[in-house]
Amino acid sequence: MNDRNIAIAVAPNGGRKTKADHPALPLTPAELAATAAECLEAGAAMIHVHVRDADGRHLLDADAYRATTAAIREAVGDRLVIQITSEALGIYRPDEQMRVVRETRPEAVSLALREYLGVGGDEKAFADFLSWLAREKVMPQIILYDAEDVRRLDTLRAKGALPWDAVPVLYVLGRYTKTQQSAPADLLPFLSADAPRFGPWAVCAFGRDEAACVSTAALLGGHVRVGFENNLLLPDGSTAASNADLVKAVTGIIGAAGQRTMTADELRRLHPAAS
Repeated sequence: MNDRNIAIAVAPNGGRKTKADHPALPLTPAELAATAAECLEAGAAMIHVHVRDADGRHLLDADAYRATTAAIREAVGDRLVIQITSEALGIYRPDEQMRVVRETRPEAVSLALREYLGVGGDEKAFADFLSWLAREKVMPQIILYDAEDVRRLDTLRAKGALPWDAVPVLYVLGRYTKTQQSAPADLLPFLSADAPRFGPWAVCAFGRDEAACVSTAALLGGHVRVGFENNLLLPDGSTAASNADLVKAVTGIIGAAGQRTMTADELRRLHPAAS
């Protein structure tokens, strides 16, 4: 990886927030498509998509994902990687998470390791699912929340359960709580000298210091994810008007540091699914 080229992903809605949290939170296919176009122009290479049901609740549904993907493709063509989430949010079982991914056959998907392999998790079923992703050339990103998750993934790698030489991961700096405020130092445990190495790796963070956290990651060789899913504030503490404003905040910081943002096609070439 050329560490001067940074991939920015936008996570514009998540599965928890509503328009009561921010009136510009995109929920419908049309709103997500408009957000995708704005964030593309701001410097994003990927959009991380959650869909909702008619009442605005978190949903894993292949038809909903296909409708939203079609709307985004209509707006931006192939100029953004579209990554769906398989997040359970305490609602779905691992078999249901895997089924919606198989039915959707997305370009990319995020997988929270602890949701699939919590207490009593079926390692073989998960390994078989990862092999399916590799065969179908679906771009994975495994979400890791702490050192325990990192060690668990490294154990799977040692067992030969990961079908890629490079394992794409997202390090989450904090938890989904209303008061969570991440700090750049939260990244240090993931990058300690004795921590297993994965890559390409990216970071997401919570609260006002989101841009500082992910820009630190970018300067240390990682990629970044920003957006209303985790944060509504600009670095100065004011409320962002849009997801694109959060993308612009990061492009400004990393641009001032002499780095540039990746295009979607560059991100695809970086990813093991493209090989």
